[in-house]
Amino acid sequence: FGGCRMLVEKFVVQPKHIEIQVIGDQLGNVVYLPERECSIQRRNQKVIEEAPSMFIDEVTREAMGKQAVMLAKGVNYHTAGTVEMMVDKDRNFYFLEMNTRLQVE
Repeated sequence: FGGCRMLVEKFVVQPKHIEIQVIGDQLGNVVYLPERECSIQRRNQKVIEEAPSMFIDEVTREAMGKQAVMLAKGVNYHTAGTVEMMVDKDRNFYFLEMNTRLQVE
């Protein structure tokens, strides 16, 4: 506010909202669990979660899982949490946020 900078966000074509759960211990070990697709929403609330996602292929699933693990290790995370990502129609994925708890809606 009051500055001259502009923030430009990428437009994601046919987005899918994908969540990956991670679990880490105090020894630095982190694993990821299979993803959940949370794309069907009403008023920004998830209506249906599908696991595993029918849209995500094995290559993308592994790449997303590895990125989620790298994120958790990068901040020395040692409990259960949820990494949220947006995936476009070409299966490129983008980090949204990490919730430091398991999400079970």
